Amino acid sequence: MISANLPSRDFDATASFYARLGFVLSFRNDGWMILARGPDQVEFFPHPGLDPHTSWFSACLRVADIDALHRDWAGLGLSTEQQDIPRLTAPVTMPGAPRMFALVDPDGSLWRVLETQGAA
Repeated sequence: MISANLPSRDFDATASFYARLGFVLSFRNDGWMILARGPDQVEFFPHPGLDPHTSWFSACLRVADIDALHRDWAGLGLSTEQQDIPRLTAPVTMPGAPRMFALVDPDGSLWRVLETQGAA
């Protein structure tokens, strides 16, 4: 198992945002936090001075049914405006790539949510 490591300006705010996405706290101390959503987990480290608009951090989440997950997350009322943080994009298909959508969290980390079904 490999787990993404992403920055958090504030563990409380990060845990609250990800709880809306279905993640639950698995571990936390002053220097590390782990959140899980079923078998998937993501780890966070403190980065209080991070500028979300210049963040280059990212992670990929591969799921069999991106439509169901996108429907769930779209129901949370996240912005779809390209410049907003946080935001959620619509599913797209790019040449030679699996279907995907993107989520940008409050700290500017980019999640690429990729469909595994039918992927090469």
